[in-house]
Amino acid sequence: MPRKKSMGRAANGNGSIRKRTVTKNGKEYTFWEARATVGYDPGTGKQIQKSITGKTQKEVRQKLSKIITELDEGTYKVPSKITVKEWLENWLTDYLGDVKPSTALLYRQQAEMYIIPRLGSLKLEALTSDQVQKFYNELFRSKEDGGRGLSAKTVKNVHGVFHKALEQAKKNHVLRFNPSDACELPRIYRQETKPLNREQAAAFLREIQGHTHEYLFQIALFTGMRQGELLGLSWENIDLDHGTLTVKRQLCREKKKGGTYYFSPPKNNKSRVLTLAPSVVRLFRWQKLKQNGDRLKAGEAWEESGLVFTNPTGGTLSYRTVYDCFKLVMKKLGMSSVRFHDLRHTYAVFALQSGDDIKTVQENLGHATAAFTLDIYGHVLDEMKHASASRMEKLIQGFASGQTDSGLAISNA
Repeated sequence: MPRKKSMGRAANGNGSIRKRTVTKNGKEYTFWEARATVGYDPGTGKQIQKSITGKTQKEVRQKLSKIITELDEGTYKVPSKITVKEWLENWLTDYLGDVKPSTALLYRQQAEMYIIPRLGSLKLEALTSDQVQKFYNELFRSKEDGGRGLSAKTVKNVHGVFHKALEQAKKNHVLRFNPSDACELPRIYRQETKPLNREQAAAFLREIQGHTHEYLFQIALFTGMRQGELLGLSWENIDLDHGTLTVKRQLCREKKKGGTYYFSPPKNNKSRVLTLAPSVVRLFRWQKLKQNGDRLKAGEAWEESGLVFTNPTGGTLSYRTVYDCFKLVMKKLGMSSVRFHDLRHTYAVFALQSGDDIKTVQENLGHATAAFTLDIYGHVLDEMKHASASRMEKLIQGFASGQTDSGLAISNA
């Protein structure tokens, strides 16, 4: 690219600021440029200089002044040439050692499907909050309006991955600040839970009598355990004599075609101890007898896994098997939309309606906080408050009429 000589001397007091004119593709471009020494090469001792350009002399002077101030304060950092794509690949490879394999795979999918195609070619150091905000808006905007049409929850998940990656870049001093911090995400409206009512639960229990997974379904309903926690439950974590159960792990499957099963800590990485109702203890005893029968039928083909719920040869019971069997039952009952996870919601609602306090329900469910449990099941407590008010009204009316609920006369004092 041919260049013309600098046009004249620098203005007084402007130091190394010069006006430059270059020719590119036959067209002349004029701009202002300054050079600042930002450090020294540790090997050669030579100066490391940075070129600062702008459309006006004032713009360059301001940029130069800012760099000089940062150099004096020791806060200046040489801009990195690494791209968003290069940093994400580095982060996905080197900084996810403490997350579950399924989570790491999910992070990679989010990055490769959404972030890299849209922002991957940008210089990481030059990434702005405005660019990230527009990216999120584009993901959420409907396809009819030129967006991707993703749900608010999916956009939040993408943001979660991107924010973690950028936060690590900031810790590594590759970024000065995290540009995703200032972004606004679309509001998520929590879907209403769909627990079974008492009549539906009774119909469900009648329908599964004699079913291959009868005890699995019943225990799910009466403990509120997650499906993965039930499928990963081992006999060594159950004390039938004392009626307790420790949730220490869950069965997971790699989120890819042909993915294998593996065990991981429960959600929130926190184990919990459940005190079982006597009827639930009996269900576990019956499951043990059923499993003993399966062991005899399988003979030498039996695999001693130590799991409570197994396939006919003692191995892990697949999610797909449980899903298909459960959905078939619900279809027969005319409740095809009910999910296995709704048994957990049903347990929570029944527990609250039976008088359990919110803290006990939270701990039994394994939620991180009672506030989270309240957020999901607060409507149940509101219904209970209305029912309580109705009962109090009946009592008040009984006093007003001179009668208690037991029929005893109340004297007027």
